[in-house]
Order: sequence, then C-alpha cells, then structure tokens
Amino acid sequence: MSETEHRCGWVAMMGPPNAGKSTLLNAFLGQKVAIVTPKPQTTRHQISGILSRPDSQIIFMDTPGIHQLRGKMNKLLLQTAWQAMSGADVVMVVLDSDLYIRKPDFFDNDIEPLSEAILNETRPVAVVVNKVDLFRDKAKMLPLLERLSKLWPNAEVFPVSAKNADGLTAVLQFIQSRLPVSPPLYPADQLSTMPLRFMAAEVVREKLFLDLRQELPYYTAVEIEKWEDTGDRIIVNAIIYVARKTHKAMVIGKGGQNLKSVGTAARKELQEMTGKKVHLELWVKIREGWTEDIGFLRMLGLSS
Repeated sequence: MSETEHRCGWVAMMGPPNAGKSTLLNAFLGQKVAIVTPKPQTTRHQISGILSRPDSQIIFMDTPGIHQLRGKMNKLLLQTAWQAMSGADVVMVVLDSDLYIRKPDFFDNDIEPLSEAILNETRPVAVVVNKVDLFRDKAKMLPLLERLSKLWPNAEVFPVSAKNADGLTAVLQFIQSRLPVSPPLYPADQLSTMPLRFMAAEVVREKLFLDLRQELPYYTAVEIEKWEDTGDRIIVNAIIYVARKTHKAMVIGKGGQNLKSVGTAARKELQEMTGKKVHLELWVKIREGWTEDIGFLRMLGLSS
C-alpha cells in the first residue's frame, strides 16, 4: 500500500457513564491507557489512545460519560466530552446492552442527551453495543438493536464485548475505512497523548475508586506534586484531595491501612507501566467544596 493510502484520524468515544468506554479503549489497544472501575463517572478527562497499524493510525478519545447531573465539575466534564466529539472524524457511541435489557426504562434517560446530536450527525457514526458477554441468550438483544437502528438510521450498530475483546475487528474495520487519507500523526510506538505524570495521578485515583465505598470516590481528586526520574527509579509525591474531614479519615483508614493499600496497588502498577522502581508517597488534604471551585478544577485539568 502506498503512503498516500495510509489513513489517520480521531474517534470520539461518547456514551452514558459506565457503558464501558475505557474498557473498550484498552481492548482496542491491547494495553491499559485508561483507568477502569465498576463505578460510573470514573473518567474525568479526555484520554487519548493511539492504535498504529501499517496502513492506519486511529486516535481514540475516551471521554467523560454524557449525563444530566448538575454541578460545576459535571458541567466541565460534559464540555470536555462534547468538545472531543466536535473534533472527531468518526463518532462512536458506546452503550451498555445488559443494562437496557434488564432495565429498559433506563434507555430513554441515558439516550436523551445524545439522541438529537447523533441523529443529525453527518460524520460516520458507530454505535457499539457493549457487554454482550453478560447474557447467554443473544436473542434478547434483537429488540435493542432494532430500536437503535430506528433511532439512528445514519449509524452502524455493532454488538461487542470489550471485556472479552469480541466483535472489535468489525468496529475497527468500519472506523479505518471512514478515516481520512493521511500520514500518521504520532510515532508508531506511542500509545497515548497523555504524559506519565498524568497517568500516575489516574492510577492513584483508580485505586481510590476501587478501595472506597459508596459516593466517597466522587469527592476525591489526585494531584502529582512531584515527579522525579533519577534514572534507576521514579520518585512520586501525590496529594489526595477530599471535600470533608470525615472523608480524610475514611481515605486514610484505621491505622492508615486504606491509604497503605491504595499506595501499594498504585506503586505496583506504576512500576509495571514505567519498567522502573517507584517510590510513591501519598498525602491526604481537605479542600472543602472543591467540586464547585472552577479555578481548582481547571488546575486539575478538568476543563475543555
């Protein structure tokens, strides 16, 4: 294939919270670049993952979930998602098939924020119906697929399992064929546009999400205060911000056990990610009302 036939472009991954966008991104790349937890609204930034092939380079933009929640932080998350969509060559909508089969009433609420925008979209649209591994009887999926085809006749619908990497080939073939003819924008060995410092903060935040219960993870944020690569090891100092004094005690845990558990898990993953020894220190600080503090949110990079 000649160089002029090489295709390259951007794909915006849109969808409701907890539809599996980050799991899907990691499955496409075959490596982890986005944090994944069972809790909705884990993704707070636009995370870009790069899939390089001999004849194409697909740059995926994993975005915060499209929702109808209030608050300044949620507003910034929505702006980030819609801005990613505006700059994409292909739009991908990721949906949770298992949820809508079990609870059909959730469909309208989740789809409403996206419905008109996708219907009026003139760019290629792929609707990825995820989590088909969660039910054995695939015939249960037919009414959902028919409903989506009628709702968005301009889109191609793909049932997949991001967890098992099933059905991904067809999605990638569709995307690649719709990208513009262009040379690659990034080196072939680059997996993400995000720096390691950012990835470190995300890893710590993922471990917090997995370790903490109920709503507390949504009131935590992580800032990397120090990142020093000495050659043979990396020194990382991270601040975990919480909104209340009681939250601080919960994050630290009895005798510091929770914080120790989070730090151990994060350190292990960072060492695997960097291939170096990592010295990680975590501090917990109280910052009341940080989710409504625009200046602080922008400092954390939560802005479009």
